[in-house]
Amino acid sequence: MSFIQRTDRRLLASALYVTLAIAGTVSTTLAADAGLSGQPPEPPFDQERFNKEKPERNWSLIVGAGGIYEPEYEGSGDFKVQPVPFVVFTYGEWLEIDPRGVTITAFEHNGFALAAKVGYEGGRDEDDADRLRGLGDIDFAATVGAKASYKWDGFEIYASVDQTIEGSESLIGTFGAEYQAPVSERLILGAGVEAVVANDKHMQSYFDVTAAQAAKSGLPEYKAEAGLKRVNVSASAIYLLSENWLIRGEAGVGFLTGDAADSPIVEEKTQPSASLFVGYKF
Repeated sequence: MSFIQRTDRRLLASALYVTLAIAGTVSTTLAADAGLSGQPPEPPFDQERFNKEKPERNWSLIVGAGGIYEPEYEGSGDFKVQPVPFVVFTYGEWLEIDPRGVTITAFEHNGFALAAKVGYEGGRDEDDADRLRGLGDIDFAATVGAKASYKWDGFEIYASVDQTIEGSESLIGTFGAEYQAPVSERLILGAGVEAVVANDKHMQSYFDVTAAQAAKSGLPEYKAEAGLKRVNVSASAIYLLSENWLIRGEAGVGFLTGDAADSPIVEEKTQPSASLFVGYKF
């Protein structure tokens, strides 16, 4: 968001300059009128007092909506389009609230940061797809986690861990790298890659087929164990339509690996997705 904030300041400075130019013209005209009436002229307009930019606020709010094109479930060969409203709020350098949850940065120094996270795991409904019939539901649940990251000149490397409270009781680790760069005053491009590892409970919840589930679903029994389950790559673009309006698009593909890829629940190991959002920045 730093590039957007810099663009906001430039636009604000331009608007302020025009305002002051108009104010200066009006002041000069009023002084001339006073001279004609025999009154002593008013002091000249002191523009230098107003040339400094207004103090930058320490919060940002973006509200918008869009849609995601994604598999019906992780491993599905069928896709769905899902409308998604979103709100992104940041306060200073330590608080961010977005559709994934809440992130609180507890420590930051020379690009290195440590943060705590609270989010959610969406779970899975056996009615989401025909292949899931008889496998039962995985409950929606809250997650808590932590993230360590290092940022340098638009590049970020990070590692995070998230624990699901109840639900699947998953423990998931994510390791990745991202790069974002402004290519013009209005366009920001980004790319990323990450690897996801999961514990036994996560793999068993999402990729196991027990004897009871096999009898109900017709799928063969299968046992999944902890390990690397997925590698994701993505590309994104943010375009500033105006001072306040922006549009963001992202395309990515995930590759299921190991026991996740071999599960009979999985129809396709390659999992593409795309999203498009329009937002208004206050």
